[in-house]
Amino acid sequence: MSITSFRARFSTGLLATSLMISLGACSGDSDDSAGDGPITIGISLPLTGDFAEPGKGVQQGYEAWAKIVNDNGGLLGRQVELTILDDQSNADRVVADYEQLIGQDQVDLVVGPFSTRLVVPAARVAEEYDMLFVEPAGAAKEVFEQGFENLFYAAPAVANDHYNHLAEKILALPADQRPKTAAYAAMDDPFAQGTAYGLKEKLEAGGIETVVDEVYPPNTTDFSGIAAKIADAKADVLVGGSQYQDGVNLIVALQQLGYQPKLAAFSTAPTNPEFAAAIGDKTEGVLSPTGYSQDAPYPSNSEFVEKFTAQFGVPPEEDQANGYTTGQVVAAAVTAAGCAEQGECQQKLIDWLRANTVDTVVGPLSWDETGKPKGAHMIQQWIGGDIKIVLPEDVKEADFLFPKPAW
Repeated sequence: MSITSFRARFSTGLLATSLMISLGACSGDSDDSAGDGPITIGISLPLTGDFAEPGKGVQQGYEAWAKIVNDNGGLLGRQVELTILDDQSNADRVVADYEQLIGQDQVDLVVGPFSTRLVVPAARVAEEYDMLFVEPAGAAKEVFEQGFENLFYAAPAVANDHYNHLAEKILALPADQRPKTAAYAAMDDPFAQGTAYGLKEKLEAGGIETVVDEVYPPNTTDFSGIAAKIADAKADVLVGGSQYQDGVNLIVALQQLGYQPKLAAFSTAPTNPEFAAAIGDKTEGVLSPTGYSQDAPYPSNSEFVEKFTAQFGVPPEEDQANGYTTGQVVAAAVTAAGCAEQGECQQKLIDWLRANTVDTVVGPLSWDETGKPKGAHMIQQWIGGDIKIVLPEDVKEADFLFPKPAW
């Protein structure tokens, strides 16, 4: 699986405070009970602010899904029209956006933003209006502890389960090879902590001792103190609950101290196309969970990769796939229920998803009563200058490398 940069390819129009995207003309021959106009879908995304980069990736996924649906005749014979607002990575703004989309704009459907910090307040608004709320990027466990009855996370696993396959692999190693100690450094962020501490819980239960456990603010740039604690502890396993730049900064600080773990795993940083250059091309053996592979053998994935690449000039990565998958989940419910509008239709959509499995580009998805998916993420590892799937065994692209070579 290749890593291809998609940065700096977005039009300057993405930075507008709000935008409307009409993908396809209205179908004029539908006999759907809600009319023959477009099915309108409201979305708030962080197109500026802290989450702008992944937010734009999710936007591309939504746009690709809408274009493919419209090119294939639409939903219920009607074209799909997206209304996208910029929440500026702000929780108050995301609430106002969904109030406007549902109450004022009267969109037929809504789908979610990027980031747990924005998904939770957005989902509350959707639930107040009895709207189905499928979301692409709210993976922290607190999302599923709110009692939402309308929410579905459109990915294989929640944050705490991202590392399930890695935990199983580590604990299955022969006793004389199994790591004895682990260090954890996590951003004060629900997703980042969720991924790191999900693995921590499983490794501790398997007898691997925690020797460092550090949480740092999102704006941290100086990791010398945390790096010193980890290096002094000589932990066998290093787990970073990171986004991108913080993960890079921690690795660079550890490299400067000469610390060499036997295993190193980071939430998202290793999947970034600039990761290798940022840490001096010392990537070999670094691990990260992922919910998506361009080479995944799921039936709809080849069409997605081909048509996304034609539309945007680069292949899709995980953020884009998450947006696309969200659209697939909504489309399956709409097609099965035969409706797409506010009111009684929304409960039909919710009830159908509660009872069914949806085939997507990340595999078949089903959910428990909280909206939590019933799966686990694949595990990627840098092997020979590229990042490849190594776990689980049935989808691996390369063998799991342990211990990690020096960086």
